[in-house]
Amino acid sequence: MGSRVIEVDPERLDRWLAGFADRHGPVESTRDDTADGVVVRARAADGACVVATPFAHDPLGLVLVRRGGYAAGLALAGTLTAAKVGSRRVQSRTAAGGWSQQRFARRRDKQADELVDAVVRHARRILLADDESPGRDAEGLPRGLVVGGDRALVREVLEAPALRALRGLPMRELYDLPDPRRDVLETALRRGRAYRITLTEA
Repeated sequence: MGSRVIEVDPERLDRWLAGFADRHGPVESTRDDTADGVVVRARAADGACVVATPFAHDPLGLVLVRRGGYAAGLALAGTLTAAKVGSRRVQSRTAAGGWSQQRFARRRDKQADELVDAVVRHARRILLADDESPGRDAEGLPRGLVVGGDRALVREVLEAPALRALRGLPMRELYDLPDPRRDVLETALRRGRAYRITLTEA
């Protein structure tokens, strides 16, 4: 038996499950409420199994950062209501040695710090309405977070004191995304909302 993961928009889940039944025969399924939404489990007559895991949090915040740029967004009902996309280059490592390498490393670290600071400022404005200590039930705050890009840079952004109100939110990670642009932010939103379906076929 082999398994693979498929991402399916929430609006298409029932249609996808109907197609699964067409391909594999009659299906027995269960639906369980969880903190992330309704998890669907199904087993078909031929032994194929499905576990569909949601990420149903609304509003949804997005923070993407790589060394070539960044994006922050807030989405409601699957539509971006606020977003900022920018580019800010952080140089790659160099093979040079000695004093030149140390100077280059200091410059690269400074560029990375400036990138993180920029992302924190925009994320605070877009996701927290520039309020570093909003109430947990404040209207318009994200209830879940989609992050992607460079894992270390994302961690630095989220550890910033200005974004402490985002800590502890349910999080979906997409570290395979390219340098953030508007279309990449839209893709992150679609994938962030998607059901992750683990399909195991007999």
